[in-house]
Amino acid sequence: MVSLVPAFGGVPGGPELIIILVIAVVLFGVPLVLVAGAVVYLATRSDDETANGETADSETADDDRIAELEKEVERLREQVGDEPDELEEEETESS
Repeated sequence: MVSLVPAFGGVPGGPELIIILVIAVVLFGVPLVLVAGAVVYLATRSDDETANGETADSETADDDRIAELEKEVERLREQVGDEPDELEEEETESS
């Protein structure tokens, strides 16, 4: 007669499957959760910077400030009587 029990032993049951599941969660689940958490954190952090508008506001403020300073430089050059080309020529002659 043929035995119904295989030669290599029984099929894993309840406790063995629980141990295998715990090992799989520790080996694969924890690192996946950490990586996913890091991705979500970085994505929300970059969204907050653009959503607040601080970057766009600071760029327009910088552009306005640069334009204001350029006007001031032109006004001062007119007061002194120097032209930008004359200044460049004087610098190259003195070198």
